[in-house]
Amino acid sequence: MAKCEFCDKGVSFGIRQSHSHRRTNRMWKPNVKRVSAIVDGAPRHVYVCTRCLRSGKVTRAV
Repeated sequence: MAKCEFCDKGVSFGIRQSHSHRRTNRMWKPNVKRVSAIVDGAPRHVYVCTRCLRSGKVTRAV
């Protein structure tokens, strides 16, 4: 599973509970995109979560 290279956001786990209280495992996946960004002065493909993209932590390569 991909992880954000700027904030290290990844998969988190929990328990799904049905109406009859049967419990099974579940996971929450982050909204991670593969974008071309400027890293150390050069364009490079990186995996970035959409929150980092929206907040301006990442400068996209055009």
